Amino acid sequence: MMMNEFELQPHNEVGPVFSEPWEAQAFALVLALQQQGAFSWKEWAQVLNARIVAAQALGDPDLGDTYYHHWLAALEQMTLKKGLTDREEIGSRLAAWRDAYLSTPHGEPVELKA
Repeated sequence: MMMNEFELQPHNEVGPVFSEPWEAQAFALVLALQQQGAFSWKEWAQVLNARIVAAQALGDPDLGDTYYHHWLAALEQMTLKKGLTDREEIGSRLAAWRDAYLSTPHGEPVELKA
């Protein structure tokens, strides 16, 4: 499967477009994991599609502004499924992100400490 088969992905005539840096980072992480053989495009498309369908069933109007939220949820699901991470690690990263976000002055870039 090729990336151009993700027809719901926000894009322009050049390629994918991103509203926030985290969207591009999540996108790049999926590409890197797929290229390293962690999963196939077919597997990825199935998980991402299931996430989008579930969100629509819960009332997501599917205007394109939530696409990368589904992308991130699918990434978490896929990395758990493949044993690349566990729920504890995801929870720890989420807590670190929340702490960094809350302690960063408005307008400054949020940075996670190593």
